[in-house]
Amino acid sequence: LVNPETLFVSPFHTGHTTGPSLNNDKLYKFAYSAEVYVDRVKASLQKSAGYRISSGVDVNLLWRNPDNDDDQLIKITMKDVQVENVNERPADKNIFKGKSTAKIIGKEYLEALQRPILLELVRGKVKTFYSYQNEPGFTQNIKRGLASLFQLQLHSGSSSEVDISGKCSTTYHVRQDQVTKIKDLDSCEIEKKGFTSHNRILDVATKATSATVYVLEDSFIKSIKAEENYVFVVNYRRKTGAKIVSKQRLELKSVQAGMGLIAAKQVASVIKTLDPNYVAMPLEAEPVKSECKKCPSLSEHWQSIREHMHPDRLSKAEAAKSFLSFIQNIRRATKEEILKIIRSENKEFLPQVVDAVTSAQTPESLEAVLEFLDFKDASTSILQERFLYACGFASHPSEALLKFLTEKFKGDVANEEIRETLVIVMGALVRKFCDKGGCKLPAVAEAKRLILNRLEKAKKDDNVQMYLLALKNALLPEAIPLLLKYAESGEGPISSLAASTLQRYDPSFLTKEVKETMNRIYHQTRKVHEKTVRTTAAAIILNSNPSYMEVKNILLSIGELPMEMNKYMLSMIRDILHFEMPSSKTVRQVLKDMRAHNYDRFSKMGSSSAYTGYITRGPDVSSTYSLDILYSGSGILRRSNVNIHVFDRNAELHALQVVIEAQGLESIIAATPDEGEENLDSFAGMSAILFDFQLRPVTFFQGYGDLMSKMLSATGDPMNVVKGLVLLTDYLQEFQLQSGPTASAEFLGGLAIDISGGMEFSLWYRESKTNVKNRVAVFLAGNTEVDSFFIKTGMETTLEAETSLDFISTVQFSQYPFLVCMQMDRAESPFRAHVTKYESLPSGRRYTARKGKAAMLAGNEYPLHQENSNMCKRVFGAKSDSAGGWF
Repeated sequence: LVNPETLFVSPFHTGHTTGPSLNNDKLYKFAYSAEVYVDRVKASLQKSAGYRISSGVDVNLLWRNPDNDDDQLIKITMKDVQVENVNERPADKNIFKGKSTAKIIGKEYLEALQRPILLELVRGKVKTFYSYQNEPGFTQNIKRGLASLFQLQLHSGSSSEVDISGKCSTTYHVRQDQVTKIKDLDSCEIEKKGFTSHNRILDVATKATSATVYVLEDSFIKSIKAEENYVFVVNYRRKTGAKIVSKQRLELKSVQAGMGLIAAKQVASVIKTLDPNYVAMPLEAEPVKSECKKCPSLSEHWQSIREHMHPDRLSKAEAAKSFLSFIQNIRRATKEEILKIIRSENKEFLPQVVDAVTSAQTPESLEAVLEFLDFKDASTSILQERFLYACGFASHPSEALLKFLTEKFKGDVANEEIRETLVIVMGALVRKFCDKGGCKLPAVAEAKRLILNRLEKAKKDDNVQMYLLALKNALLPEAIPLLLKYAESGEGPISSLAASTLQRYDPSFLTKEVKETMNRIYHQTRKVHEKTVRTTAAAIILNSNPSYMEVKNILLSIGELPMEMNKYMLSMIRDILHFEMPSSKTVRQVLKDMRAHNYDRFSKMGSSSAYTGYITRGPDVSSTYSLDILYSGSGILRRSNVNIHVFDRNAELHALQVVIEAQGLESIIAATPDEGEENLDSFAGMSAILFDFQLRPVTFFQGYGDLMSKMLSATGDPMNVVKGLVLLTDYLQEFQLQSGPTASAEFLGGLAIDISGGMEFSLWYRESKTNVKNRVAVFLAGNTEVDSFFIKTGMETTLEAETSLDFISTVQFSQYPFLVCMQMDRAESPFRAHVTKYESLPSGRRYTARKGKAAMLAGNEYPLHQENSNMCKRVFGAKSDSAGGWF
């Protein structure tokens, strides 16, 4: 902000007026400068990129209303305009060296800039701004920025004012000869372009301030100093950010004799006398955007990045970088240009093209991809799926997109898996609209109605699951009664899915009725439930401000449960205490009761476990991982669950969940199923949540016959769950600086991801293994720029990293308690960050200053509990004594 001690602005000769007033027959000569700086948030301005426009400014009074001294018409003329560096530069780094102002700005534009403007001031506020109609927008805006400085009031208080920034809430503080004007930039009503990311953690935080200080001396303007600051920081890495500082100074140099007043009753006749070509125009800035003259065409750009988008390279940072630059170019392209690339590309690259075209989220890109895709053609289902997943990750989806998906779902869809994905994605979009207050939009209301009504009427289990998955994304409060019904009354997978959907709701939605139902499920009051549903019900109770009695009843049940469930519940309780979760205080109170806390209860054997730990703990965001694994009494996996959450003080993001579930496999090893699980079909599958978006689950096998054929033909290769390019951070704001230029801040974060999982059996060695592989590359690109048409100045920021995260669980069930080893490993990760400041002229002359750093972040094997470490030593000790293969 401005230092008030260095600022001066004076009201004009006040007399009996309530606003500033100029003296008659005087010419006020000022020196004016407007400076722009762009740099990192905490950097000093001495090395910033930027420029300065300076000029002389002549101001004189033309007319005063004979009936109202406070109604005046003044003329403002810029003279001797200069453009120069804002900081001193050596000659070889000075892009303005040897160029006259006429050469830099353009002769016609310079002439336009130096044409006078007229202001009608009433009580210090600008009533009308007069200029010439056909002048370029950018020169008009520079003059509007200068004109806005002459608007002030001479008493303290707040009001709504219109100036170059639009209609803004403005507060004045008047103290003796000093007036300070604070403008609330967030309140300004002006056409703004841009969008933000859906989740706050993936978004960019902004702060904008504006202050102008006037010191009044001898009834004349001594000087004006205005400063405007815009700060942008990436929420998940606050070191990455940018600031724009815009400064204006106006200083009185001399007062000379000037022309006399024009005698007239009305201001209109004065204008007509002066120059009938003057027209009244809004003081609010007009939108201007300079065209990119040397930008490659969309086809040329695609050819330059194409090789990085090959499927085999999708876990590399270069793929994420190319994806982001492709999106930027698609956003400038026409529908025809986009279709030309889609129609000419081969099947290896097409999925990546569809990822980018859908993520661009412009009307043209949406029309192009919808014209290309045919949902009645099963042979292009891979492209349809990539389109739908990109829709699910959309940062700012349109109502038209949701309407299209709803219509497609009602119509013919050749592939049943695509039909399922359609409704799952509809659920994700419904949530995004509702989170931003758009729950009552027609397309959103229609999609909600369809999901809820069809779930109520669904007869087939497959259909019920499909709509439950849609609700797992939508998280509609009105769906809770339906979810309770399916959680308590549904069979097997349906009950489990309904319960895990309830688990995703914020605890504030979990009413007394929800907790009563979860207690009935856990304690099996009305019917016998599977372990997976009971443990989820327990997790919901313990995570939603449980009462003393609820916690006590859960603790008292341990010892009466199936063997592995006993061990799992004990592990869950220990994890709550170890990680200081919200319910830990109540748990500690209950544990003071020896009936709940005794050796018999807390010494149960088993291999199931639950564990939570930190991946990172930082000043910006922290991230946690949780691993829980539940076995049947015979040693066969029932469920393994890997979760990664990212959170800050105000928001949370469910970054990743990979769940592998299996059931009905006891017959393979001639074991006895647990209570309530005697009649389950053989099944194994995997379900994933990625950045709060539930994907369509994949099935490894369904039924005994399918299981045996896959075991006998298994290669051990993992099955792909999700592979593609995801737009995570999508932030763009274009805004008007009060000195005249337009500015923009754009941050794009892309993720190239490859998640796969597998489950293997060896009957010979009585061993099973589950493996979840996550390969990811992240690229963040930020560009903060000020565009004055004749010069662009800004700062580019890039950040890139690649890593892999593997979760492996190995089980040997040749003895009891069987041996279980869980491993969670992150490979070493290359990390690179660069900052480039630049100034460039349309002629191509450019100044850049680049800084960067690179590092190799060490890999890590994440520590789980000591019991697991001891077990791993035994598993791998036993394995080294024998060799063998897998089916």
